[in-house]
Amino acid sequence: MATVHSVLSRKGREVFTIDADQSVLAAANKMNERAIGGLVVIEDDRMIGIITERDILRRVVAAEKNPALTPVRDVMTAPVACCKPETSLLECRTVMTEKRIRHLPVVDEHGLRGIVTIGDLMAQEVGEHQATVEYLSSYIFGNSR
Repeated sequence: MATVHSVLSRKGREVFTIDADQSVLAAANKMNERAIGGLVVIEDDRMIGIITERDILRRVVAAEKNPALTPVRDVMTAPVACCKPETSLLECRTVMTEKRIRHLPVVDEHGLRGIVTIGDLMAQEVGEHQATVEYLSSYIFGNSR
C-alpha cells in the first residue's frame, strides 16, 4: 500500500511557511505567488498552526476583518492534524475526509518533513488506476496495443 513517503519522494519535501505574526494579507499574497492553498504557521521555528484559503474566507472575509491588520495567528487552524512518512494514503484520505481538511503536514522525530494535499492523494490514485487499466487491457487484448 502506498504511503506518504512515496508521495513526498515524487513531489518533494518543500513546505511553505509563514510567521504567526505576519498579516493575513501577506499570507494570501504568498499563497497566490506560489499557487498553493495553505501555509504552515511557524513560531520560534516550530509549527503552531496552518492557514488555508478556507480560513481566510471564513474568518477574515466573512467576518469583515481587514486582512492587512489581522495577524495570521488570529485566524489560523490549530491544533494541526498531521501524519508521518509511513502513514498510508488511505489513512490520510480518511483523516482529511473526517476533518474536512485538504492539507496534512508530515512530521517525524526531526520535525516538519513535508506536506500532502488532497490533490496529491488524487494524483496517486489516478496513477494507480491508470496502471491497473493498462495491465488489464494488456491481459485482455494482448500486447498489440
